[in-house]
Amino acid sequence: MKKLLTLTLILLTTAAFARKPKNQYVRIKTSYGDCIIRLYNETPQHRDNFIKLVKQGFYNGTLFHRVIQNFMIQGGDPDSKDPKKAIPGAELGDGDVGYTVPAEFRDSLFHRRGVLAAARDDNPQKASSGCQFYIVEGKRFTPGKLDTLEQTRLKGRKIPRWQRDWYTTVGGAPHLDQNYTVYGEVIIGIDMVDRIAAVKRDAKDRPLEDVPMTVELLSKRECKQLDKILNF
Repeated sequence: MKKLLTLTLILLTTAAFARKPKNQYVRIKTSYGDCIIRLYNETPQHRDNFIKLVKQGFYNGTLFHRVIQNFMIQGGDPDSKDPKKAIPGAELGDGDVGYTVPAEFRDSLFHRRGVLAAARDDNPQKASSGCQFYIVEGKRFTPGKLDTLEQTRLKGRKIPRWQRDWYTTVGGAPHLDQNYTVYGEVIIGIDMVDRIAAVKRDAKDRPLEDVPMTVELLSKRECKQLDKILNF
């Protein structure tokens, strides 16, 4: 009986250890600090593409090449780590990986402060860049400003009440909703985004001093710990 109980406990422990975490998390490291991002399972194509690139080390050495305070910081352009293309003062943002990712818009995922979203060029399908991304710093809006936004840039589209609550208290960039795919969120280290967004930049919004990044996947154990802390 004791042997059976011991075997059962071993099997249960092994199964628990082998069980995959519910979410994948990544760490972005910069000279302005680090942040940890949870990738959304609701946007599987963007999630899996980002994981693939991180595993390849694609983002290591790329720059946050476009920063606008109270709006967002953008990075992931492969040209930004090419010494011939990333010379000081050069305009960046046209580099890609040769493919796009289909849009994955979700009503529950919107441009509140701290979200990770995919950049893109102007295409009718609103397909995302295969590699470039941005993190929203955002700003807070008054109800009146949101009303005006609905009538102008949103062309009459109404912002749901629960999203308005976020935009008036936490902040974000509501004019980007349903235009760019949101596929993750900063759960630790939003101050890194604030510090990068505040750096001095040129007329093209490129930081005067380069801001390179290193991006890595968190281990299975770390992901499970975060799932537990975040109650997933």
